[in-house]
Amino acid sequence: MDQAASKNRYPARVPLAIKPLGVLASLAVARRNLLALIPELVTHQPMVSGRTATRWHMVASPEALRIILKDRVENYPKSDVTKLILGPAIGDSLFVAEGAHWRWQRRAAAPAFAPRAVEALAPVMSAAAEAASARLRTAHGRASDIHAEMVTATYQVISDVTFTGGEGFDRAAIHRAIDSYIAQTAKLSLFDILGLPGWVPRPARLRSGTVVRSLKQLADAAIAARGQVAPHAVPDLLDLLTGAEDPETHRVMTPAELRDNLLTFIVAGHETTALTLAWALYLCAFDPVVQARARAEAQAVLGPRAATVADLSALPYIRQIIDESLRLYPPAGIVSRTAQAPDTLLGREIRAGDTVLLPFYALHRHHALWPDPDRFDPDRFQDPSRIDRFAFLPFGAGPRICIGASFALQEAVIILATLLARHRFAAVPGREPVPELILTLRPTGGIWLTVTPAF
Repeated sequence: MDQAASKNRYPARVPLAIKPLGVLASLAVARRNLLALIPELVTHQPMVSGRTATRWHMVASPEALRIILKDRVENYPKSDVTKLILGPAIGDSLFVAEGAHWRWQRRAAAPAFAPRAVEALAPVMSAAAEAASARLRTAHGRASDIHAEMVTATYQVISDVTFTGGEGFDRAAIHRAIDSYIAQTAKLSLFDILGLPGWVPRPARLRSGTVVRSLKQLADAAIAARGQVAPHAVPDLLDLLTGAEDPETHRVMTPAELRDNLLTFIVAGHETTALTLAWALYLCAFDPVVQARARAEAQAVLGPRAATVADLSALPYIRQIIDESLRLYPPAGIVSRTAQAPDTLLGREIRAGDTVLLPFYALHRHHALWPDPDRFDPDRFQDPSRIDRFAFLPFGAGPRICIGASFALQEAVIILATLLARHRFAAVPGREPVPELILTLRPTGGIWLTVTPAF
């Protein structure tokens, strides 16, 4: 990649593979950056297939993705690798469960993420935006790691909406345990690439056992402490999950299922939104014209106050920036499925046991779907109805679409609008972030921006 041209015209991106990789080369590339395993060809073709140790297919066709994620979703469950990475920490919770076990948990948890419930959580998001703005004010005139700041902000949100009052909830300890677990377990091992079964031990993941036990003990302690206090006037996420019941079977969560789903929502509820906000602010610093337009919109709507849920409809350009950030840097850069039965996609044979990869990073930069796909242009989303539903998949699609999508988008718009109304963000020379897929699409070394007052 021409670095100078990239800096002038395109925001940070990852050079994709331009030649086939064998097993050892794939392992070496995966350890550096999992995104670099994606063939460049996938951004031009609807589907690319190959064999490393097992047969695989990378799908970047909206037509085929509709089949995988919606029409024949039962034939394409989450892959063994996904379950090996996440299962030890979050068990058979909503994120990794399949079939009937997934369906009843989804039905039970749905009321907690209904539109009215999500809107009721907006004051917590506005308070986190105020707190983030106050922290950035103390950093005026110098460079700050915006990614770290956004992690703090979104973790405050998920902590407050999960554990009102914080009884028995050691926020810092749980956060440290989550980060440690991801760092130790999220890298692909040679055994994963070779397709060895899950019962073959992965040494790095064996070493994470202590962290997993600590994480679960912390969550169990917080749940137990909740049982010792009076009910809250306004139920929080723990209250809602504790009382969650499948409306069809009347099944409720066991203590272990409650804990595992709670940990799932804590991890997913702050990690992905923090990344979305950090990349959005980086992109605004990359393109000062976009930033100025967004600031004008935010200041006109908000004045000196923080954004609220009532402001969302009046902040369309802020939302377009969020969507374009999710296009360029989808938190789930690649997800994998394992075909359960023979199938045909785009005229190509899919065998039972084949790995079917959904490279959202490449889909969102596909030349047949997006004009000049590496360019940052929020106006792509001025009319979302013109975009194929299965060409833009930051939250997935079909029955397994992310249950917290509306929560994340509401939070992201509230925080981004508040920060852009009050602060200016500028790139730090020589500190270009490097997108790296480690479970989620993270900026290696952080996102360093200089922060100054907007007024």
